Amino acid sequence: MRTSRPHRTRPGAPTDPLSVTFAALADPTRRALLARLARGDASVNELREPFRMSQPAISRHLRVLERAGLVSKHRDSRWRPRRIEGKPLAELNGWLADYRKFWERSFDRLDDLLSSME
Repeated sequence: MRTSRPHRTRPGAPTDPLSVTFAALADPTRRALLARLARGDASVNELREPFRMSQPAISRHLRVLERAGLVSKHRDSRWRPRRIEGKPLAELNGWLADYRKFWERSFDRLDDLLSSME
């Protein structure tokens, strides 16, 4: 019987969900993997096809995405497709919404100021 290995994290690495999500999304390969999974479930080999990377390298990227809750693994007879998970992205979008409102209000005020100067 296999026991699960504890996942390794860097000492001092952030553990709050938002920071873990940002860290996972910081890498362009992981963002590309998520973009592919947004079109539908895929196996590791299907995800590896567009990249010049080994299967172990893609698997390491997928583990980072899984730890962030952005990707999950499912069993479908003989293969284990990966699937995108929306909850962390929804939480990230909610966090960004406050900043989006701030910038929209700031740009509206700037428009008003520029209009009054004409």
